[in-house]
Amino acid sequence: MRLLHTMLRVGNLERSIEFYTDVLGMKLLRQKEYPDGKFTLAFVGYGDESDTAVIELTHNWDTDSYDLGNGYGHIALGVDDIYATCDELKRRGGKVTREPGPMQHGATVIAFVEDPDGYKIELIEGR
Repeated sequence: MRLLHTMLRVGNLERSIEFYTDVLGMKLLRQKEYPDGKFTLAFVGYGDESDTAVIELTHNWDTDSYDLGNGYGHIALGVDDIYATCDELKRRGGKVTREPGPMQHGATVIAFVEDPDGYKIELIEGR
């Protein structure tokens, strides 16, 4: 077994695709509309789905936003230079919600960025 994807419900598919591709540098791997179900699926990631886990963006045509609840945590991305990465994400219009620095009670250097729907993405240096 292997992890295939994580699904996020998004209110505006174009805005979300733009964030994940233009800000985080992922690629749009595939996209398909399901008119009978009134939804669209778009898959984004850093590599091919046959080799890496990806993110499934689900857009229900009649829903503009979602309550994230208190059960969702975050998606984590490994980066080489977290300070340069955060500077670049801000330059691309990304919203860094926690500046780079050591995690609480530890030495691992982390930061957080938020997508247009409020989902948190953790950046971890050296992973």
